[in-house]
This record gives sequence, structure tokens and C-alpha cells, in this order.
Amino acid sequence: MGEPPTWSVPTIHPSAVVLPSAQIHGRVTIAADAFVLFGVVIRAEFDQVAVGAGSNVQDNAVIHCDEGAPTEVGQRVTIGHGAVVHGAVVGDRALVGIRAVVLNRATLGEGAWLAAGSVLPEGHTIPPWTLAMGTPARPVRDLDARRDRARRRGRGPVSGPGPAISRNLRLKAEAVTVMWNGAALLSARAR
Repeated sequence: MGEPPTWSVPTIHPSAVVLPSAQIHGRVTIAADAFVLFGVVIRAEFDQVAVGAGSNVQDNAVIHCDEGAPTEVGQRVTIGHGAVVHGAVVGDRALVGIRAVVLNRATLGEGAWLAAGSVLPEGHTIPPWTLAMGTPARPVRDLDARRDRARRRGRGPVSGPGPAISRNLRLKAEAVTVMWNGAALLSARAR
């Protein structure tokens, strides 16, 4: 067996909320106002993972990368419960449904939705503002009306928790510790 990977310390913006049971390891960047909820695993030992501002990674989701296949999650994205995003690009304001899977070098365009339980295969692309579903995922509907409403409101169709929920999560997330092989790499306390 080869040498174990060298782990970097994750970069977590002070306004991001990372709940205590989340596991974050390696070259991971979590931007401002992002939410990483219970049981999430974000691991970047072979390349890097970036979670954009205002994004929402829900319970038990997994975000990972491969060598030469970083993972980029755009701004105001929702990654649903138990979803997997692996070495892929998820555009701003997109939605990855519950237990959906996005594989290496796949791209989910801006504002696109990947339906619950769907699989976006390696190297495939779903265009912006499109609903895709199935295994393998295929475009089934244009989301232009949602895009137009979002533009009129000045935001994406999928938004993170509102200010009251955000404040409550920050108060409940008293502390978070990023661990590797039993050693604490990073500890942070909520404000």
C-alpha cells in the first residue's frame, strides 16, 4: 500500500454553520453563510472541495473528490439529505435532490435540479435551469419560469434557511472540531 495522504486543514468562513457531527477533512473551503448539517462528510485528500456562499449541505450528504477531479459547489446550492457529490461541478442555485448522486467530471448547471434518487453519470452535463431525473439522469423539463421569478426577486429559486433559522442554528452549534486520526485539527466555537 502507498503512503497515506497528507491532510490539509479545512478553511471554514466564520459565518458558516457546521454542526458538530459533520466531518470535514483535507483541502476543503466552506464559504460565508453556508450550512453543513448533521452527519455530513466532506473529504478532500486527493484534490479540493469548495462549498459556495449560502449553500446548504443537508444531513448525511457526502462530498468528495478524486485526483484531478475537484468538487465545486456553487453559491446558494442545496445538496439534499443523503446525496453524494463526487468530483463534480454543481452550479450556483442548483439543487441536488435527496439521495441523488453526481459523479466525477459531471456538471449540474446553474439553477438546475437533479431529482431525488437520480444519478448523473461521470462526465455528463445537465444544462442550466433544467430539471433532470432518472438513472442515468436525463433532462425532462425546462425551469425557465423559475429562473425568471428568481431574477425578479433578485435571488435563486432555492435558498438557504431564513435569518431566524440561521440564528437558531448558530446558537445550537456550540462547537465544532475537525478531526483526523483522533487528533483535533481545527476547533471553532459559535458566536
